[in-house]
Amino acid sequence: MSIKMKRTHLFHIPVMGIGFTLDTPLKVAQYGMDSVVSLVDDILLEKLRKMYSEKFEVPYKEITDKIDDFRAKRITSYLNLINELAEKKFEALKNVAAETSDDIKAYINMLPDNSTIKVEFNKLTANGYNFADIKKWASKNLTMGSIDVNIMTKVDKDNYIKKEKLPVEYNDAHAALRGYANSDLESSVILSAGMNPRLYAYIGKFDDFYPDENGVIKKKIILKVSDYRSALIQGKFLAKKGLWVSEYRIESGLNCGGHAFATDGYLLGPVLAEFKAKRNELRTSIQDLLNQVLESQERVVSKSPLSVEITAQGGVGTEEEHEFLMDHYNLDSVGWGSPFLLVPEATTVDNKTLEKLAAAKEEDLYLSDISPLGVPFNNLRDNTKDVEKEALITKGRPGSVCPKRFVALNKEFAEEGICTASRQYQRLKLKALDQESLSAKDHETRYNKIVEKTCTCVGLGTSSLLAYDLETKVEGKGVSICPGPNMAYYSKVMSLKEITDHIYGRVNVISRTDRPNMFIKELHIYIDYLKGKLEESKITMNKKQEKYLLTFTSNMKEGVAYYQNLFQGMKHTFEDAKLKVLKELELSKDTLQNISLEIEQLKVV
Repeated sequence: MSIKMKRTHLFHIPVMGIGFTLDTPLKVAQYGMDSVVSLVDDILLEKLRKMYSEKFEVPYKEITDKIDDFRAKRITSYLNLINELAEKKFEALKNVAAETSDDIKAYINMLPDNSTIKVEFNKLTANGYNFADIKKWASKNLTMGSIDVNIMTKVDKDNYIKKEKLPVEYNDAHAALRGYANSDLESSVILSAGMNPRLYAYIGKFDDFYPDENGVIKKKIILKVSDYRSALIQGKFLAKKGLWVSEYRIESGLNCGGHAFATDGYLLGPVLAEFKAKRNELRTSIQDLLNQVLESQERVVSKSPLSVEITAQGGVGTEEEHEFLMDHYNLDSVGWGSPFLLVPEATTVDNKTLEKLAAAKEEDLYLSDISPLGVPFNNLRDNTKDVEKEALITKGRPGSVCPKRFVALNKEFAEEGICTASRQYQRLKLKALDQESLSAKDHETRYNKIVEKTCTCVGLGTSSLLAYDLETKVEGKGVSICPGPNMAYYSKVMSLKEITDHIYGRVNVISRTDRPNMFIKELHIYIDYLKGKLEESKITMNKKQEKYLLTFTSNMKEGVAYYQNLFQGMKHTFEDAKLKVLKELELSKDTLQNISLEIEQLKVV
């Protein structure tokens, strides 16, 4: 039976790092695949714009940092170029002729087998290829993938000219938003890393974010969230500004690439179940509020209900898991991240890093404290940026020269902000440390915590410069990479067709047979994280830490009970893994009980 889908594909490619998906739309949008561009690094965007302008013989005029509002203008220009080039590729694909028929076949072959478009195309071509008929059909039925953008809301550094602080709209995230708002794109901005009220209010300055009378929004808002309460609070906050959230993208807290925003022990399954149960309530309650605000603003109110999509990402690795998430939780799409780092036809990773990723095992992928943002960060052991960092520590010169300053957010020593991975910050911090009367052991612990930070805002973009053989004099050659723990089970470089076939169950690219179920993997990561937090608290437990640990453990116990009930009730899904999963859940239940007892013994009187 064929199904009519809102999206061409049932998966999307999330943002990865700073540079790894910068030009992904140019590689996959013509095949109807949605992907996400990071807007952190305007310097890198400008370098790629120059490269692509030369490659496709498009006029290029450099936007230097001497130009007013250069960050926003660089972002607008880059997005417009990528959009223009992707549209040309897509138009060429639809304008099918004998010499270009392989492109349209690739588009169709990669679709899910039950796609209406695939079924119709196969009927149309059953008796041979009539190119005039195919061209007419393609023009009517094929759609290009969405070129979405990601803004980390908290990476919103103040900017200065000659020591004079610029107005808030020149802050980094604000300028990135303006760059997107002024672009030609009809797509979505994904807001991640928590709520930024000033930035959210600023969105209302741009008309493209408001619905027309048919409910069409040119530039949509997607919120990346990890629990229902956060989604409701942020959705209502934006509605009070007259802004609609078109999609809530639920990300597994620790089981994903890049920054890992730990929840209070809320596991993915129970979170998705709450969204499923309250989806209609979420939409109607926010739409009622939105309509009142739009009327008071004397803006257009949509005649029809606005649509809201629920999607998820983080840790999915098999067609069975993908199908389960889609069917059981009524999702609109599932994000596949880390495996796409091994697909040069989709992402941009230099060859040396590609080899390291393909060879990585579980012990090579770990949750680190290297991020200057102070948030746990998924890391690849012995990546070249960390090797570079260790060499500087050995020389007695820890810290980075901080050439880009995108996360110069710490104001402990300077009003303008310093990055905690910078040489300047670490020198000041270590000087202060030396003046404290600490034991050798405590001094070493504190020292290591200070020098552990890596210059990720450079490291996460360098790979694309190396891949395209572009100049790296300012950045250096060190690469940071942020695969999720799922990467351990993928061990070869893949084609776009191979990974798509894997997602839809037509082939299996995972040769290992010991990959745990995605829910169990997430559970284990959370238990390890909880154990680490408990160890930290053993030195000096206070009431706040005690409450956090108790809440975290309680939520984890509820999550385990939910999974036990879920898997016991399954009839035809995860049959091969069911007994092992239930056994793992029982062991995890015992572990959490033991942790509870430890917390009780440490309780603050």
